[in-house]
Amino acid sequence: TYMSGKWHVASSLTKPTDTWPLQRGFDEFYGTIIGAGSFYDPNTLTRGNENVEHEARAEGFFYTDAISDQAVEYIERHARERPEQPFFEYVAYTAPHWPLHAHEEDIARYDGRFDAGWDALRQARLDKLVASGLLKAHWKLTERDPSQPPWSEAEADAQFRAWTLRCMEVYAAQIDRMDQGIGRILAALEKNGQLDDTLVIFLADNGACAEDIPQDATIDELVDKLMIARRSTRSGEPVHFGNDVDRMPGPENTYQSYGTAWANLSNAPFRLYKHWIHEGGISTPLIVHWPSGIAEKGGLRHAPGYLPDIMATLLDAAGASYPAEFEGRRIEPLEGQTLLPVFATDGLERKPMFWEHEGNAAVRIGKWKLVKRWPREWELYDMDADRTELNDLAAREPKRVREMAAQYDAWAERCGVIPREKIVALMSSQGVTRAFWEKDEE
Repeated sequence: TYMSGKWHVASSLTKPTDTWPLQRGFDEFYGTIIGAGSFYDPNTLTRGNENVEHEARAEGFFYTDAISDQAVEYIERHARERPEQPFFEYVAYTAPHWPLHAHEEDIARYDGRFDAGWDALRQARLDKLVASGLLKAHWKLTERDPSQPPWSEAEADAQFRAWTLRCMEVYAAQIDRMDQGIGRILAALEKNGQLDDTLVIFLADNGACAEDIPQDATIDELVDKLMIARRSTRSGEPVHFGNDVDRMPGPENTYQSYGTAWANLSNAPFRLYKHWIHEGGISTPLIVHWPSGIAEKGGLRHAPGYLPDIMATLLDAAGASYPAEFEGRRIEPLEGQTLLPVFATDGLERKPMFWEHEGNAAVRIGKWKLVKRWPREWELYDMDADRTELNDLAAREPKRVREMAAQYDAWAERCGVIPREKIVALMSSQGVTRAFWEKDEE
């Protein structure tokens, strides 16, 4: 079992290492313990359990490339040393997370690509998704985020127009660099004769992110507490934090984000973003490649699934069983279910799916989705008729809302979800500032 990339689920960013990858099932690990940071000089760069931040001082180091190169090295070494043994490899890129860091040659590919602006491109993106068969024609485009100006107003300021277009171009370039690395990983599998027999799954962990560099967080917090930034570049030049229209993003001495308006484009046609449980926060593509296990090429599937299904799917594909206990300790049963039947044909009879993130919550049962934007009330949507969540049916279906909410409450109790209200009360009693962690209450 190999891992290359970000971990971001550790209880400690330094020591002890009990929640780090090698202590959680991986034989080898290279990457960062934090979830974001400089692409040129990432903090907490680790090999195994040892800090190797000095490796980022090498000429030409770029974290996306390093993640890809290590993933390739694992594949090639495994093929040399254990050609008959199956392997599992998890590759977790930080691209396209902020900060906006990319190579000039990658950025140049997107020069002019977004000049039409977010309004026209949101409609164009929906049209393309419908034409491709990914989305249904009767699902309507949500309105532009009301906090953002129309493109005609934004482009009237020449300096802002140039800067904001550069933000989106750099964001696209980050993804481009990741795609190049995925190409090298697939090429390594092909070279070793393993591509047809390897189940490859690609997905993102959430919808687009509308967060700027953490609002209300100080540079000291970014550098010293959150450990997601450095004060200076590898050459000693000071790093400039925050979105500044006088400074173009991309170079190592900048630390910027692409903002709400472009995230609104990325998530078109859906509502909201990462952090929320509306479709803009949780909907991502899932791409599966497995020539030996999937007969159809280029097929589309619309059956819903979620991340807990990945474990169940891998077990099913490998013919492995999930243990009831490990080293004398009882293990919680699987939450997800295998997606293997979907590889053959669309449609899946499935159990309810549940989500919670910082008080935002949802349950989906069949075509029905009950969703809450904390601290507001539950909303109810028919996902067959209205996947963009424009027509709230909660008032018309109070019985369904009560029944689905009860199932959510039972799941939350079973899984130990702490109600947001209790967290708010606890932090308030301890005098913790509320500005940052309640930024979305409005």
